[in-house]
Amino acid sequence: MRLTVGQLIGKALKAYGVPYVTGLPGHGNWSMIDAFNDPVSKLPFIQVMHEQNAVHIADAHYRVTGQPIAACTSIGPGATNTVIGLATAHCDSTALLLITGSAATHMRGHGVMQELDRVASPDFPHIAAAVTKRTFDVIRPDQVPFVMHRAWNAMLTGRPGPVHMELPLDVQVETTEIDVAELEGRLPVGKPRADARAIESVIKLLLTAKRPCVVVGGGAITANATPELTLLVEKLGIPVVFTWNGKGAIAEDNPMCAGTVGWPGSLPGNHTAANADVLLSLGCRFTDWSASSYRKGVSFSIPDAKLIQVDIDPREIGKNYPAEVGIVADCKLALADMLAGISDEQARKARAARTSYLDNVEGLKREWEKKLERRRSYNGIPTTMLRTLRELRKVLPRHGIVTVGSGHPQSTTKQAFPVYEPRTHITSGSFSSMGFALPAAIGAKLAKPDAPVVCIIGDGDFMMCVQELAICVMYNIPVVFLVLNNSGYISIRDGQNYLMGRQIGSEFNQHSGNGQPYSVDFVALAKSFGFDVAAKVREVDEIGSTIKRALDSNAPALIEVPITRDVSVAASEVVGWWDFPVLPTASDAVKADYKAGYAAEQHQCSTSDVELTEPVSAVG
Repeated sequence: MRLTVGQLIGKALKAYGVPYVTGLPGHGNWSMIDAFNDPVSKLPFIQVMHEQNAVHIADAHYRVTGQPIAACTSIGPGATNTVIGLATAHCDSTALLLITGSAATHMRGHGVMQELDRVASPDFPHIAAAVTKRTFDVIRPDQVPFVMHRAWNAMLTGRPGPVHMELPLDVQVETTEIDVAELEGRLPVGKPRADARAIESVIKLLLTAKRPCVVVGGGAITANATPELTLLVEKLGIPVVFTWNGKGAIAEDNPMCAGTVGWPGSLPGNHTAANADVLLSLGCRFTDWSASSYRKGVSFSIPDAKLIQVDIDPREIGKNYPAEVGIVADCKLALADMLAGISDEQARKARAARTSYLDNVEGLKREWEKKLERRRSYNGIPTTMLRTLRELRKVLPRHGIVTVGSGHPQSTTKQAFPVYEPRTHITSGSFSSMGFALPAAIGAKLAKPDAPVVCIIGDGDFMMCVQELAICVMYNIPVVFLVLNNSGYISIRDGQNYLMGRQIGSEFNQHSGNGQPYSVDFVALAKSFGFDVAAKVREVDEIGSTIKRALDSNAPALIEVPITRDVSVAASEVVGWWDFPVLPTASDAVKADYKAGYAAEQHQCSTSDVELTEPVSAVG
């Protein structure tokens, strides 16, 4: 049976478990989209209003389920609009396939409409190469079956990531008799396992450590390592701290969870990790955010702590800190091997020896909760983000999913919104893209239609992608959008004020009028899109009940909560450190803190004789 290239791709996607394709049609891809509706695939097409958001939807689908799906866009601007989405997925190691149109092969290099051809023809694969694991330029129909299974191989082996496939207009409509290759025989069987001697060394370190700590990153969640992680740390009595994308790897009401680490971190998380004598890292890249810009003694002290680093990507081992034991392996299998090598008696003795250590960590957690209470119990309107998140947590089931926007909502959620299950906290970690949370919420709900999904997002972030509210109405996707409105990019404003003593372009104000804060009428905006459920909270006591009604409506809903701009209470507590080179006009305290922090950054010099000081403050 001869199939067009579009039909063949649709058949392959269906066979590889893809439930739908998302994207935006244009002349560069309409032949493919038409083929997806053919009986050989019958793939639903989820239309978006901006191509970046199609990629974010596909990204979130993978984060929630572990199943890659595809996005499909046109040529030129339709393709280049996807770059932020690809970069977000690439930095956070999430798998998806982007299919873009391209000028017909017999038209290449002639400068046809929307073609990029000044360096090469086509040029878009060169743009995509920096933000994908592989990019394929398909110029013959008989290449398609091979490229499809190679794309899946690239996406899912080793460290996951996005893959791009470029299809010229003429190739899309050509036919071939070559059929789809079965995926089962084209992917490697099993995951990389640790060397037995390395596991023996790890076990010895974990059993003899006085102050061990586990730091989990997104790799632990990708590996579905939560059961093994939880069992190991409970048996041995080892506190766990987590990074942005590691949040959810262990339930935050588990006594072994010490909280988040880095910047912004938590007091128990940073203190526990910074004072550990043995640190077990699972799928953590030690970015500057997760490591307080490598300032010794703030989040980590490696050395003097001995690092056991487990990562599926060999390039990460020893990259930012020296590893006592470096293991290239799947986190789940490495933990299973550790558990298999530790007897119940060994575990009992190790845990018993750590009673006072664990009591100290528990005391730090109690102190931290007291410190947060001022923000969590705030009674005014505009209110605080912590008070809003407290009310959300009361009404959102444990399996509920939150997607989180950049800035203060992202930091506050990481620091103070407890998450209990893996794949229920979806955020743009390393790339921290604004405009991610709203389409990610759509992708999460499409992936898990029976789970409640709440998008926690600031007003500035929300307005970068607000057009996708239309999709929620058109397809009846019941996401609750919790808009935390402080009229601006206030995390940036706080940083500007800290470093420069003034803000520029980060507040939304009536610049041609009285200077008062400016805000969109978000309720009216939502209703203009067709939302029947939309409300602005007028009293703090209304927050929880209003969110509950929105969740119970099983309809697209928007809740606006006015948030104070008062830096002393508005968002997260200032914990950790982030390297911001300072202007000569900065205050003496800021300059002194930066000098001390820079001198203590472990990635660039020896810090053995450097005087370690507490950070004065942090920003953003």
